[in-house]
Amino acid sequence: MSDITKQFTAINPADVPSKVLRSGDKLPTVGLGTFGSDRFTHDEVAAAVKDAIRLGYRHIDCAAVYGNEKQIGQAIKEVIDEGVCTREELFITGKVWNDRHREVEKACQESLDDLQLSYLDMYLIHWPFPNYHAPGCDGDARNPDSKPFSVDEFMDTWKQCEALVDAGKVRNIGTSNMTIAKFEKTLPLMKILPAVNEMEMHPCFQQQELFDYCMKKQIQPIGFMPIGSPTRPERDIAEGDAVDIQTPEIQAIAKARGVHPAVICIKWAIKNGQVTIPFSVHPAEYLSNLQSSFTDPLTDEEFASIKNCECGSRLVKGQVFLWEGAKHWKDLWDEDGVIAQ
Repeated sequence: MSDITKQFTAINPADVPSKVLRSGDKLPTVGLGTFGSDRFTHDEVAAAVKDAIRLGYRHIDCAAVYGNEKQIGQAIKEVIDEGVCTREELFITGKVWNDRHREVEKACQESLDDLQLSYLDMYLIHWPFPNYHAPGCDGDARNPDSKPFSVDEFMDTWKQCEALVDAGKVRNIGTSNMTIAKFEKTLPLMKILPAVNEMEMHPCFQQQELFDYCMKKQIQPIGFMPIGSPTRPERDIAEGDAVDIQTPEIQAIAKARGVHPAVICIKWAIKNGQVTIPFSVHPAEYLSNLQSSFTDPLTDEEFASIKNCECGSRLVKGQVFLWEGAKHWKDLWDEDGVIAQ
């Protein structure tokens, strides 16, 4: 048993607000992200998962491509065996990686085996196309087999995800890194609609149009990189990227409240109506993130001022997924409302 609860006061999970998904399942508004950004070891991430659950987290966001599901699975097993929580009290998300779109059931089963679980609460299509890059590659890497988005290929993958729900291996399914143009082509073809869409969202990149679209369609937005991910991989760092915690609006609110600017970014996400999945391996940080979901919310005036941070600063540009003939990383994001080919 860890002594983490002797160093920090655990949060009652019941105090953390949840969003009710279209299935009726409840998704805690703050989860622990588990992408180590090529900077933290699998064991460090797994240790954070273990102690985060001991301190009150019940929502853990995983993905096969992060390479750490075996270690996280052991961490989850240990806290359940300790009696910290039951499996049913946890909300565990997995994701099918781009090179497994034609074998989703097999990929999901591998994640279940690694995580030592009999079902996942959520399973996402990590990216809407099967364009693959090797883990840890640099920003200039390209795969000659990459292709533009295909409705037919995406729907084949989605139908495999629907089959996982029917088989009881997954309770909810969802999307990640989607666009309105892609949703418009695929939603009418789905039998089971997405419960969530994971998308980059932080004060300097609020994605208001996509956020509003998802809410209108009863697709709960989950925002990743909520504080602008200062520890993101080198390939995702570009000249001109905004630094959310250094914006005057965030700085002013943080100074007035006597807290770190990152706390304000999390509080903005909560008041904005999204679920957020910040990553940290430091207990004081991830405990603060969880606490921010229900203590001292932003005032309407503070929230309104953060609208001014919006500057369209997309940090995950996805350039490693570009196909031959693509003109720019913006082709991945259908910015003109048309799916690029």
